[in-house]
Amino acid sequence: MFEVRTDERTQVVDVTDRVAAEVPVGATGLCTVFVRHTTAGVVVQEPESGLLADIESFAEELVPSDGDYRHDRIDDNADAHLRATLLGESVSVPVEDGDLALGTWQSVLFVECDGPRTRTVDVVVTE
Repeated sequence: MFEVRTDERTQVVDVTDRVAAEVPVGATGLCTVFVRHTTAGVVVQEPESGLLADIESFAEELVPSDGDYRHDRIDDNADAHLRATLLGESVSVPVEDGDLALGTWQSVLFVECDGPRTRTVDVVVTE
């Protein structure tokens, strides 16, 4: 488990190294990365800076922050909940000999939808 601190309302953070640090030496199995929040998500994607900005723009286009959402009567963050719903709260990555078995351009990305905040990310490896 580790924490991610964000500075922006919508922000993508590459957490691959932090996830890898949680994998036991020599482990082989499946690593599950789980975000304990309803307004943040996690995805496997390329961490190229232009694509990170595109992910943020894409989220705004799909779920505009100025939409007419019923949940906004309570918290004014319905867009963040809806974006997180589309992203998902977890990803699974194979583990081989203690290493994440990601493809060449793949990384584990934490996506903040309602920041700035400090979030908790769980990492569980099942051998």
